[in-house]
Amino acid sequence: MSVTLPSSVDAWREVRARRSFQGKLPLSAFKRLGDVVASPEGDVEYELDFGRDDLGVAYVAVRAKASPTLICQRSLEPFQLPVEVDARLGLIVEEREEASLPPGYEPLLLEQDGKLDPLATIEDELLLALPLVPVNPDAELPEDVTRPEEEETPSPQDPSDNPFAALRGLINK
Repeated sequence: MSVTLPSSVDAWREVRARRSFQGKLPLSAFKRLGDVVASPEGDVEYELDFGRDDLGVAYVAVRAKASPTLICQRSLEPFQLPVEVDARLGLIVEEREEASLPPGYEPLLLEQDGKLDPLATIEDELLLALPLVPVNPDAELPEDVTRPEEEETPSPQDPSDNPFAALRGLINK
C-alpha cells in the first residue's frame, strides 16, 4: 500500500502487482473539481485498488470521500455537501470491450500503453458524483418567494381597450 499518489502509473503492472494507493489530498490538487466548487478548501480521502476479479477482469476500485463547498441554487448560499464515491472501473483498451464487462463495472478506457493518471481518475469519479444543480437540503426559500401573492382582481376593461374591437366592427358591416 502506498500513501503517495504518482502522477502516472502503468495500469497493467499495477493490476499484476495488486497494488493499492490510499491517502489524503487537498481539494486544491484537483483542478477541474476546483472550477466547480465554491471553495478549494478541504481534503479528499482516497483509495485505489488494482486487481483482477474471479472472471479475470482487470479493474481499479476507486473510493473517495470529500465535503466540497458548493453554492446552493435555491438560496445562493455556500454549503458543504458530503460526497462518497465507491466505483469499480473495468480496464479496457478498445471501446468494443465495454460490452464484455460484468454488471456493476464502469468502463475506463486506457491508452494502448496502459498509462493511467490516478489523480484524474479520482477527480472524474468525484465530478460524476456531484449534483448538476446543487441544492442544500436544509435551505429554505426566501420569504418574498414563499409568501402568497395578494390576489389581483382583474379590472374591468373598457371595450375600446380591446384590440379586437376594431375587427368586430368590420364583421358587423
